Amino acid sequence: MTLFVSHTTIDCHDAYTLSEWWKTLLGYVDVEGDPNLPGHEECMILDPESGHHMLFIEVPDEELPAKRVHFDLRPRTGTRDEEIERVLGLGATQIGDHRGKYGPGTGWVIFADPEGNQFCVLRSEAEVAAWEAEQAQTSGA
Repeated sequence: MTLFVSHTTIDCHDAYTLSEWWKTLLGYVDVEGDPNLPGHEECMILDPESGHHMLFIEVPDEELPAKRVHFDLRPRTGTRDEEIERVLGLGATQIGDHRGKYGPGTGWVIFADPEGNQFCVLRSEAEVAAWEAEQAQTSGA
């Protein structure tokens, strides 16, 4: 099993304004079907050529942390929880667990590498698709 960089995350105070600034600078666009609007606490933008995503996420801290940029990683194969065990086995330190934050089957876990750099392990694309299909079926869509 291995992980891949799903997107680069930037902690900030105003996700919308900062995402708009970076969109202009880099020529990125909003993710189709998920437009960014003033007041959104999380704003994702996309490089239409490479597919790279950047996520701007508001944090409540008055002063932003020194480590404001981190990778969000997805399993290439297997599941989030399998990768979490592998990451721990490689010596990462778990510093936060947000599994289930938005209901069963959702969420992520925050880690620090041996030098304290933070990264998150998310659900695999297959896990996300299965969860979305289940939600659509449950809601009768």
